[in-house]
Formats: sequence, C-alpha cells, structure tokens
Amino acid sequence: MKTNITQTLVDEHQLILRMIALLEQNAPLTAAGAYTNWQFYLDGIDFIRQYADRFHHAKEEDVLFEALVANGMPRDHSPVAAMLMEHDLGRSHVRQLEEAVREARAGRNERYPAIAEHALAYAELLKDHIAKEDAVLYPLAERVLPEGVRADILQRYKTAEQRTPEGFSRHYGQIVDQYEKS
Repeated sequence: MKTNITQTLVDEHQLILRMIALLEQNAPLTAAGAYTNWQFYLDGIDFIRQYADRFHHAKEEDVLFEALVANGMPRDHSPVAAMLMEHDLGRSHVRQLEEAVREARAGRNERYPAIAEHALAYAELLKDHIAKEDAVLYPLAERVLPEGVRADILQRYKTAEQRTPEGFSRHYGQIVDQYEKS
C-alpha cells in the first residue's frame, strides 16, 4: 500500500472552501450596500494570503509540484503549469480585492461592486481550482509518484508546517468559525 501524500492538502482545502463560502455569501450583499463589515474582508484577505497561499499553496508549489516535475511531469504545458497560473490569478484578485476594501473603508462607496467582483471571481476560481486538484491532479500524483519519494514529500510538508507559528492552523480555523456563526 502506498503512502498517501495528498490527504493533508485535501483536508486543508476544506477550510479554504469554508472561507470561500463566506465570501460568496457576503459579496453580493456588499455589492448591494447591505454588508459593510470591512474587518471580515481584511480577515478574509489575511486568511487567503497566510493560510491558503503561504501555507497551503507553498506545500503544493514547493513540494508536490516540484516532486511531480522531478519525476517526469513537464513544468510547462502541464497540469502543474495550469495550477501555478491559477495561483497567480488568485493572488491578483486578492490584491484588487484588498485595494477596493481599503478604498471602501475610506468612504468610497462606489467601490462596493469591485469588492464583490473580485471576491466572487476569487471564489469561483478557487472552487474550480480545488475541484481540479482534488479530482485530477492529486489522484494523478498518487498514481505516478514512486514510493521512494513519498516519505520525503511528507517530511517536507512537516518542515513547512513547523515554520508556522504555534497554533497557526487553529487560529485560521477559528476565524472561519467566527464568521460562520455571525
């Protein structure tokens, strides 16, 4: 039986999807002028940048994708290239979302639609992205990566996790819990 090298990533997707659901719930209300909790958006941006991007995407980009390339998958014109492109597109939406939130917070109500536009574009991109990873790329990795590299992959995930502050994942889980309850 092969060592599972993607379950941790699949599990992390669940928390990311919960934050995405909150963005999808609140963004249309913001576009209509009915939801102006800017702290939610700032917390959501922090979640995306810290948990989804620096923590989760770093494991994918620096560990799993590199292992796939090292074991024969082309870097360009491949599933890895497509996933990296989508990570960059997501970062662009987050930058634009942050700019719109900061301007709205400063009283520029005409930025409400831009907040919704970028929050929803990010949400749609990430839901589709996660579906492709969970249904296509991760099962492919499980099939093609040899047992001999799997322990190193898991160790590299662990090393990445050890670089985060104590209670990092719990903190971001609590943020999502807090907004789900409000």
